[in-house]
Amino acid sequence: MKQKGNDRSFFVFNSLRIQLLSRSLLILAVLLALIGLLQYVFMREVIYRNKASSMQSQIMSISPDVWQHPGTSQEYGDLRPPRFLTPEENLAFIDLQGNYSIFSSGPDSGSTPKLDAQEYLDVMKRRIMRNPVEEEFSGQENLDVRKKRPWPNYKIVGAGGSEQLLVLQPVFSEPGQALGVVQVSTFTAPLKELLVRQLLIFLLLSLIALLFGLLGFLPLLKRTLVPLSNMVDTAEQIDAGNLARRFPTRQGQLEIDRLAESFNGMLERLEASFAAERETKEQMRRFIADASHELRTPLTSIHGFLEVLLRGAANQPEQLYKSLKSMHSESERLNKLVHALILLAKLDRTPRIELTEGALDNVIRDMEPQLRILAGGRKLDLNIEPNLKCKYDTDKMKQVILNLFQNAVQHTDPEKGHIRISLFGIHNGVQLSVEDNGPGISEPHLAHVFDRFYRSDSSRTRKYGGAGLGLAITKSIISAHGGTISVVSREGEGATFHVWLPA
Repeated sequence: MKQKGNDRSFFVFNSLRIQLLSRSLLILAVLLALIGLLQYVFMREVIYRNKASSMQSQIMSISPDVWQHPGTSQEYGDLRPPRFLTPEENLAFIDLQGNYSIFSSGPDSGSTPKLDAQEYLDVMKRRIMRNPVEEEFSGQENLDVRKKRPWPNYKIVGAGGSEQLLVLQPVFSEPGQALGVVQVSTFTAPLKELLVRQLLIFLLLSLIALLFGLLGFLPLLKRTLVPLSNMVDTAEQIDAGNLARRFPTRQGQLEIDRLAESFNGMLERLEASFAAERETKEQMRRFIADASHELRTPLTSIHGFLEVLLRGAANQPEQLYKSLKSMHSESERLNKLVHALILLAKLDRTPRIELTEGALDNVIRDMEPQLRILAGGRKLDLNIEPNLKCKYDTDKMKQVILNLFQNAVQHTDPEKGHIRISLFGIHNGVQLSVEDNGPGISEPHLAHVFDRFYRSDSSRTRKYGGAGLGLAITKSIISAHGGTISVVSREGEGATFHVWLPA
């Protein structure tokens, strides 16, 4: 039971739905984290700069008279610290001689940072070098000039064990007449708390978005994978005995449809392969049975005549002559059958033959005397178009012509028979036709005339020594040439065999 539970967990973890969901949410979470990090970095800069600008504006609103008579934190006289500063801010003034005066209103005046005197001088020099017209004086309310105020000069420093934001602002009594540098500092802890609070809010909203994404994506993903589930259901119904089922190919998803079409093509090829295998097995079974029968018949006959001779017929000249003549006939038939089987085996094993280009009409003209002898009293017509070239093996094509011609001779009347051999060009190739006026071939037999050991009229073919292999050999030779062979016939109207070879 434990192993079964582990297998189920492994199966769920490897589910396409779970993997798509987890990876999508992971990518979304990484993107949200990256956005949060970038937001923290940019917002930190924006908040610090805005705080520095606010502190600069406070400095610029103080009258220059305050800075012309500065005092220490214990010696204000009639002067009072500026009341506009927030409680957490510390104020200090550094004059041109480097005197450092604290106007602190913060809770911890001892934490007011103090920089090197040279840094304060550098700030004043940089501001004096600027165009005085662009400078803004304390208390000036001109909005046009206010728009030209430069970015605040601020930095982050450590003082008293805490980090502080420090703003340095030079002040002037009149254009070009510097009084000193005002320094305002504040702790960055409140600003960081604000940033962290914003970051936490963003993370909380991101988690809520991921949760809603999970709840919304699950049914959507389930609906999206319905076509794939349909393919799984169809695949479970397909086996070796049920290859007719096909996957649906119009489910609205291009990839799934293409996969279904590929599977359907594979199923069609498998179905054709299984059908061909069954047909091959059936042909092999028939071939073995027919070959055994054809071989057994002459062997049985020869064996019978030998038994007759052994019983004493060898002493009778007439019986001996008949027996030897019959055995010779049967041995010839057996020899032809074995030769035909060997030829078929060679054609099946090595169907490629050497082809040379030539005129097929010359082959037929050369065979004409032999064909007229075989025709006997039958009428023979040759309708041959000259100069028809194609690639062929001369000996094999002579065998094809002889096989078709002997088949026509066997099935036509010796006196009234009429055989016509035609050769003409058609469909970018050469077509050889052998036509006779014999009894023809009935419809049930037409589909099997090229099968091995098949005879539509068993008695007649046995009479002429046929074993039903001539047309099978002819088809194998034509297939090795890259051509086709077919037959057209109606019962009582003769038969016509058409051989087509590519030009």
